[in-house]
Amino acid sequence: MLLFSVFLLFRGHNLPGGGFIGGLMAGAAFILDAFAHNVAHSLKLLRFEPVKIMATGLLLAVISGFLGLILGDGFFKGYWLDIEIPLIPKLGSPFLFDIGVYALVLGMVLKMVLPNLEND
Repeated sequence: MLLFSVFLLFRGHNLPGGGFIGGLMAGAAFILDAFAHNVAHSLKLLRFEPVKIMATGLLLAVISGFLGLILGDGFFKGYWLDIEIPLIPKLGSPFLFDIGVYALVLGMVLKMVLPNLEND
């Protein structure tokens, strides 16, 4: 499921999908792991607290927006690198935003669901 969530993240750069649905899919993977084992096991696999993942995602999304202002253009102006890597979308500020949304949604889903599973 995690691999499929990354596929959705990469695919959503130019087609339906993206950071939001990819983050939901990754969150579902960790939630299913918590069902199979326990919440502590899932958090150990995650390696970072969900709040820190959310903060990192929000920071990446904001940086991608302010990049245009810093370089003298408008807010959320898209910039791309000239490097092309096979199987990876063209790298640029929109993809950075997608990664930020992915991390933000993943952290939010885990922060909302995992504590409730712990109590049951």
